[in-house]
Amino acid sequence: MTQPIFILPEDYKRTLGKDAQRNNIMAAKQVAEAVRTTLGPKGMDKMLVDSLGDITITNDGVTILEEMGIEHPAAKMIVEVAKTQETQVGDGTTTAVTFVGELLKNAESLLDKEIHPTVITKGYRLAAEKSQEILDQLAEKITEKDEDILKKIAITAMTGKGAESAKEKLAEIAIKAIKQVIEEDKTINLDNIKLEKKTGNGVSDTELIQGIVLDKERVHSGMPKKVEKAKIALINSALEIKSTETDAKISISDPSQLQKFIEQEEEMLKEMANKIIKSKAKIVICQKGIDDLVQHFLAKEGIYAVRRAKKSDLEKLARATNAKIINNLNEITEDYLGEATAEEKIINDEGMTFITDCKNPKAVTIIIRGGTEHVVDEVERAIRDALGDISATLKTEKATAGAGSIEIELSLRLREYANKLSGREQLAVLAFADSLEIIPRTLAENSGFDPIDVLTELKSAHEKNKWAGLDVFTGKIVDAWEQGIIEPLRIKTQAIKSASEVAELILRIDDVIASSGGKDDTSQTHPGMPGMPEM
Repeated sequence: MTQPIFILPEDYKRTLGKDAQRNNIMAAKQVAEAVRTTLGPKGMDKMLVDSLGDITITNDGVTILEEMGIEHPAAKMIVEVAKTQETQVGDGTTTAVTFVGELLKNAESLLDKEIHPTVITKGYRLAAEKSQEILDQLAEKITEKDEDILKKIAITAMTGKGAESAKEKLAEIAIKAIKQVIEEDKTINLDNIKLEKKTGNGVSDTELIQGIVLDKERVHSGMPKKVEKAKIALINSALEIKSTETDAKISISDPSQLQKFIEQEEEMLKEMANKIIKSKAKIVICQKGIDDLVQHFLAKEGIYAVRRAKKSDLEKLARATNAKIINNLNEITEDYLGEATAEEKIINDEGMTFITDCKNPKAVTIIIRGGTEHVVDEVERAIRDALGDISATLKTEKATAGAGSIEIELSLRLREYANKLSGREQLAVLAFADSLEIIPRTLAENSGFDPIDVLTELKSAHEKNKWAGLDVFTGKIVDAWEQGIIEPLRIKTQAIKSASEVAELILRIDDVIASSGGKDDTSQTHPGMPGMPEM
């Protein structure tokens, strides 16, 4: 008898061929199904409870997937699609995940017809490339001056989220914030817009501060509560005596030496305070600690000081006040100082420092308010989506209508393109076109309308109008652009790019080898064959 050869350790599991493909497709479909019900203004929310009992209530795709703690390897790849969409655009995560689930579902029926996975992936690649071309042709040109359209884009991003009650005001805040931080070369860094959350009051009390809000109070009660239009110093070094970096001992033989030592320390601290006083700075924001004695000297001179500010806040303050960050106190001169007003305000029994009156600040703060912590968190996610959408629109200067209109138009044009292809790739391109219809179909389902009726009406309306979309509140077919349902082109291009690439990757997998872990493979031997390691 021939001896069986084991190439894998005992604790490994292996799934081959069609079983592996079906398994991966099933996992991807389940992930897509989990977030599908949250799509659109009538989408429902999910309540996620973690192991500690903390609750998150949201309909934001990427937040749901991150909190779910998904284990399946193919499902994790779908979560990556959502994360990429979030980092690149800031919105459209549910669209991307729903689309990739439908691509794999339609690929499954092609696999049942004995079409090879590489043929399907080639067709999907062709369809994705053609989609980018068609989208670019369909999109409308938008510039910074089209404030009305930018506002509609922000409102579209927030519709259906927890911020809907005050979406008009929040949209205006988002546009003002973006316009304030946009650079001359049109680049936008959303890190320069700080979001500070505070419970209490209503969502409509959210406000934009033309400057930076620090979650810190002044260090000394003797300091003024408000310093108007004064010089501000941003210090990155400690305003206290640092202990030596190497181990050192100080020998004192009589009490007078100890007194001299104390006096010397006080002198050094006084010198630190004097350097700041001489520079004529009236506001000091320090990243490290401030000694009690230095606090006393600064308070005597009416200087407002804050200690242990975050590094990121210090960098934002530099952009807002035009001050330079000082790493060495000996360098402090008027050239390093900026100009601003500092004021301490009490919000929810907590002291906060407002740095305002900045000249053309390139970093701003949005203070988000809401009745409870969960409301504030959801409003923050909605504002992030709005900021991401406005930023994405201004980067490409192109936008499309939403309400499922762009997907139907793209689907119809891809079908025309598929008819020009010969070979089995044509079937994959048609499957891709069918997959796009999942977005308007889901919008209809989530709004309580018959998806088949809606899709047939939409397709006939597209013969005359490329922006014909579904009004989820009435169930009627409307001109989505005129109704103000507008989205950045980048949401669609990124979603199609990420979804098609991941679908292709999953379809090419025909062998899944998984370790259950726990053993060191190299030391394993086969039973009955002492000393013979596994191959």
